[in-house]
Amino acid sequence: MNKKIYSLFILFFLTSCVGSSTSGVFGSGVSIALDPRTLGTQIDDSIMQKNLQARLALMEKKYLVSISVKVLDGRIFLGGKVEKPEEKLKITKMAWETKGTRSVKNNISIKEKFSLKNTAKDVLISSQLRTALILNKKVKAANFNIDTLNQITYVFGIAHNEDEKKEIIQEAKQIVDLKEIITSILMVSDLSRQKE
Repeated sequence: MNKKIYSLFILFFLTSCVGSSTSGVFGSGVSIALDPRTLGTQIDDSIMQKNLQARLALMEKKYLVSISVKVLDGRIFLGGKVEKPEEKLKITKMAWETKGTRSVKNNISIKEKFSLKNTAKDVLISSQLRTALILNKKVKAANFNIDTLNQITYVFGIAHNEDEKKEIIQEAKQIVDLKEIITSILMVSDLSRQKE
């Protein structure tokens, strides 16, 4: 019961913020008349944004204040700070799982400090996989985010077909220091809207 009341409060709070993003030219928000997106796209983006914000707040109340979410034409932009790398990865995964997502740009920073050795290994693993995907003609590397934490690589993105997904997993398996790969890869056919 308490969770339902909290959910209604979050929904009410988020819907009450709509007016600020549609104020006039001299207001603090973007004018609808000057926005290059169609009205339908603006509504879809607003729904996606509020949906993700509500889900984040339900997952952890502090995210309501500490994480910023902006959606433009199905592209999600995240900002803010979290305590642990695992939180950043969970938020990124949740953003990719939002219906209609075309891409996710995650600018969330982590307050926790890492050892130089572990950070160097993680960066090397991500770089090796990114390079392998760029060189692989069967993969559109720009469609995927790669994060590595403690030699576990998380791949988020949109694949055009099952073969592309298999290629990514195959490339990852060839990296020596990689312990595990966790994928959250959506198929283009599963998206609510596709590029024309």
